[in-house]
This record gives sequence, structure tokens and C-alpha cells, in this order.
Amino acid sequence: MNAAFSVDCRRCSRLAEFLAGVRDRHPEYFARPVPSFGDPAARLLIVGLAPGMHGANATGRPFTGDYAGLLLYRTLHEFNFATAPESRAADDGLQLLDCRITNAVRCLPPQNKPTTAEVDTCNDYLQAELSGDCAPQVILALGAVAHRAVLRALGCRLSAYPFGHGVWHEPAGAVLVDSYHCSRYNTQTRRLTDTMFRNVFGEIRSRLDA
Repeated sequence: MNAAFSVDCRRCSRLAEFLAGVRDRHPEYFARPVPSFGDPAARLLIVGLAPGMHGANATGRPFTGDYAGLLLYRTLHEFNFATAPESRAADDGLQLLDCRITNAVRCLPPQNKPTTAEVDTCNDYLQAELSGDCAPQVILALGAVAHRAVLRALGCRLSAYPFGHGVWHEPAGAVLVDSYHCSRYNTQTRRLTDTMFRNVFGEIRSRLDA
């Protein structure tokens, strides 16, 4: 497949049909495959799961407009990866600094649950982000689905690198660090605390600055 990303991608029929319905109900929403955000040459690449219904799917920018983005952008700003602590809209002027954000699946999935086949179909877009002269020095996977998508894009056996919060891996010469996803469920149940998330970013900043 051609790895050149397009907001007109319709590879996954279930997702394309679902987005068509969303556009009918919410004509003001972006409601298309969401592009990555940030510098293509950034040393840090953050990989999430998929756009949220009223977040990236609405705004067209990853983690913008929904609860999960509150902790992410606040932490990015604290560690000098973003120019502002809150991402409100795609045209709000916020810029990422030496950082890029993408998702394992570029389209909003029903109930926020992409199928394995949909993750696989979208994987060459991620592979393109990880290859070439602009390959990131550190990849941060937010959640197990993103973790597995990164390993698949690198051509690595999933069983060789089990997911674990705060765990660092070196698959295929890359540097991959895991974190629980900064979702409302994870933060409200305290599975992921602000301190846990900050510690991951503190280690990333230390490694990039070393």
C-alpha cells in the first residue's frame, strides 16, 4: 500500500461508513482521518490509539478538544515540548517543540475500539513516521494498542517486548517507552496519575538532553 497519508483515506470500509454518519450528524466536525501534528523531524514521537469523537475527530488535531489531551498538553508544556499548556483548536497557535503526535489508527472507530485488521491497515502510515532520515530518537506509546502498533511498524515480534508503564525497550535499534494512555478512565481510576505521567516525560527529557 502507498504510505502517503491522506485525509481522504477510505481503506477501512467500517470506519469510512462510520465517519460518513458522523459528518451527517455533526457537519461542523472534521470527521476525516486525522493527520499527525508537529515537526516531522522531531526527536520525540508520541503514538496514541485513535481520534476521540469530540476531540481530534471534531478538531482535526490529535488529543485536542477532549479530556485525554488535558494531561498530555499540560505535561508537554511543562517539559518544553509545547508552547502552551492547553490545546483548544487546530488554529489556536499552539506549536509542538521537538515533538510530534500521531495515532495508531487515524480514523474515529465506533466505541473507540478499532479492530486488529484496522490497526494493521493503518500501520504503514506509522511505519512511514518511523523510517527515513527523520526517524525519531524516542517513541512514546500511549497504551498497549499503540505499543503493539509501533512494534509491528518496526517489524518486531510483539511477544519480545511486553507492554508496561514506564518500561523502556530498544526494538530494531529504536527506543520505545510505554505509558498508560492518558484517558479519562485511566486518570479518574488513578491507574495513571499526574506524577506517573510526569516521571515518564522527565526521563524522556533527560535522555534527549543528555
